[in-house]
Amino acid sequence: MPEVKFKAAPTTMDAARKSDPPKPPLDARLTEQRNPRSMRIDQFSTLEIVDLINAEDRLVAAAVSDEREPIARAIDLVVDSLRRGGRLIYVGAGTSGRLGVLDASEMPPTYRTEPEMVQGVMAGGFEALLRAQEGAEDHPEDGAQAMDDRSVDARDFVLGIAASGTTPFVHGALRRARERGARTGFLLCTYPSEELLQSHDVVIAPLVGPEVVTGSTRMKAGTATKLVLNTISTSAMVKMGKVYGNLMVDLQVTCQKLQDRGERILMDTLGLQREEAERMLDAAGGHVKTAIVMARLGVDAQEARRRLEEKGGAIAGLVGKPR
Repeated sequence: MPEVKFKAAPTTMDAARKSDPPKPPLDARLTEQRNPRSMRIDQFSTLEIVDLINAEDRLVAAAVSDEREPIARAIDLVVDSLRRGGRLIYVGAGTSGRLGVLDASEMPPTYRTEPEMVQGVMAGGFEALLRAQEGAEDHPEDGAQAMDDRSVDARDFVLGIAASGTTPFVHGALRRARERGARTGFLLCTYPSEELLQSHDVVIAPLVGPEVVTGSTRMKAGTATKLVLNTISTSAMVKMGKVYGNLMVDLQVTCQKLQDRGERILMDTLGLQREEAERMLDAAGGHVKTAIVMARLGVDAQEARRRLEEKGGAIAGLVGKPR
């Protein structure tokens, strides 16, 4: 992958201009290099620190955009796995692992998926979500065991997430996943090695540059990771027929906020009043997509669900485009 040259973050701070010239990096990983624009951050005013961090954050979206093609490749791999009854499994440690677990946990309430469809595997397990257990990432055999515990097979797509690209737990998990026949991907924020590129079906490497605080990959690298995971999971759910137009029609009505959203979707797509939308949603068992099919085709809930199943859940193929 060719080296990407980053423009200097826009800043008017005299202290930043007077930063000492950077020394040759002791570590080739981009995530471990020192940022020349923050060399004297400990001498900045509060507002200058805010401005510098914001300027650095503006580099993230462009770096993610540069990886649009591998991201699209990853989405297609995910959709293919899901359509074959497989799963999307994220594997990571620290911030990377927590972001994978977060993305996975948001799929059931947002898109009415089974909890097993998208999973997050975290080095150190549940306790590491709440309190850092940095040593947990050093054991590749634990990553391999996590794949065995989940009976990973050829239908699954496993995405390893490691900003530095070197986390042993993640590499151990991906190695075992490949041995079990799964397709694999890697998401990192440094230059990928040739071995990494050859080992996986897709490699996504948004090069966000050195962090404001050296090695603090919860910052730009973490933001880039969140953007990539948002894009992968959202796009996959769209292609799985869980969105109608841009409406969240497969949501689970599990709270007042989602009840309100479901009713408003029915009001918007079907031209109903609030009371009518509430009754229709109740008749559909709280499932917005079923309610739309019931209203558009004049069928009951059972028949609407049957027809949706025949179409693989793709509502537009049954009722046409939304209003």
